[in-house]
Amino acid sequence: MIFLQTFPTGPIQANCTILGDRESGEVVIIDPGDEAERIFGIIRESGLRPKAILHTHAHMDHAGGSAELAAMLPPGTPIALHPEDLPLYEGLEEQGRLFGLEVENPPPPTLRLEDGQQIAVGGLSLEVRHTPGHSPGSVCFILHEPEKIAIVGDVLFSGSIGRTDLWGGSFEVLEKSIRTRLYTLDDQTRVICGHGPDTSIGREKRSNPFVRGD
Repeated sequence: MIFLQTFPTGPIQANCTILGDRESGEVVIIDPGDEAERIFGIIRESGLRPKAILHTHAHMDHAGGSAELAAMLPPGTPIALHPEDLPLYEGLEEQGRLFGLEVENPPPPTLRLEDGQQIAVGGLSLEVRHTPGHSPGSVCFILHEPEKIAIVGDVLFSGSIGRTDLWGGSFEVLEKSIRTRLYTLDDQTRVICGHGPDTSIGREKRSNPFVRGD
């Protein structure tokens, strides 16, 4: 059985997702943007063992709580990031200053995310899809079984898409990522966005005003 909780954190209300396999007792934390104590409390109450911290990308609102959370987890817990977002990750403290917020630079990533990689979470398998455009190293985590779920960060939202005016952003690249990497998924796939409510691939293909399905 899947353990799944998604909730907004911090002043920018970026969604953090905790995904685990109850049978094996393993869990991963995706995008701990803030409120590390709250995230750790949910893990502790679940009784599951944290396997890794995964990042869809390295903007402050999605990675700003990684340093504090990593200090609470067992030593050596892997921290995963696509290498093209490493400059953003290493500059988290500076990102925070730009927004008047205090953000601590986290430990270096120890797990390199690559397109097509499979990350085992107990009996579950998360596929990594590189989906640049919002940031150079943005990735989505795709669960194909036993449920169809895409955890997409800020690539795609309900009725919207991620902004492309930040460092390394490009609308043309983002549009291609959405069309070729997300809209090729089953229409019934649940989409867990980096901000706001869930949606589905089919719904966005039909009605997203920024990138419509062909």
